[in-house]
Amino acid sequence: MFKNITPHIITGTLPDFVTLEKALQQMPFDPTTGQQNKSVGWVPPSEDGGLFVESVNGQLIMRFMTETRQVPASVVQSRVDEMVSEWEATTGRKPGKKERRDLQEQAVTELLPSAFPRKRATWVWIDREKSRLIIDSTSAGTVDDIITALVKRVDGFVAEPLRTVTDPSLVMADWLSDQCATGDFKIGKACELKSQDETKAVVRYKNHSLLIEEVQVHIDFGKLPTSLDLEWDGRVNFTLTDSLQLKKITFSDGVLEQSKAQSQRADDFDGNVVMATSEIGQMLDELIAELDGVEK
Repeated sequence: MFKNITPHIITGTLPDFVTLEKALQQMPFDPTTGQQNKSVGWVPPSEDGGLFVESVNGQLIMRFMTETRQVPASVVQSRVDEMVSEWEATTGRKPGKKERRDLQEQAVTELLPSAFPRKRATWVWIDREKSRLIIDSTSAGTVDDIITALVKRVDGFVAEPLRTVTDPSLVMADWLSDQCATGDFKIGKACELKSQDETKAVVRYKNHSLLIEEVQVHIDFGKLPTSLDLEWDGRVNFTLTDSLQLKKITFSDGVLEQSKAQSQRADDFDGNVVMATSEIGQMLDELIAELDGVEK
């Protein structure tokens, strides 16, 4: 739960539980059928209940389902080749560009119903106290689908990417230059540095100490971090990007053991939500503070 997040600020109507539940009921997920290549909608976040919204410790939790069908390009090409051969045998000539394009579209339409469907569920969290929308995805397409779905169903809902006063790349650069992060953050062992000039040169470190002069030299020559592995308070590990996305979020053994001890069972939904939202929420608060607050 919540492994790669894209945080947003809700600037429009802040929906309550009842409003949100009614809105999501209007867009339940239905699997793709026939020649439909994509279907999206909401599913209950908890297997124990039929509601589309779960309120846990004041946090609103939802789950967005996406199902796609895609025919492999090689399969489409094979079928197009067969159709071209049939065309040539019937007409005595090769199909033109437009005719070949039509054949390709026909092939996709023909093959799509037998394509294997792929489902992807995405956690969505609304923190009403902080007016935050947290989406458990860094895919621009998935994020757009979810925000569009909320905007269409919740009157007055508006969400914008969370932006801070100071650009994350500048703070990450300062931390690497100083060989020390501030607050409860510690520098990890992976980062990506990118040149800001026309060369766009990239240097990557993985499983490598970043507290070395070589990294400082790259920064002195104008490269800025586009991602940096960090640890927060010995409790959460993650990768921070220059667009303020948090990737590869993992919790320490201590946090997981504490959560397990407080839950009656290992798969306790409420317990997992409380653990994830509490840890990520506190970490995000401190990270925003280190970046000089939310941009107004």
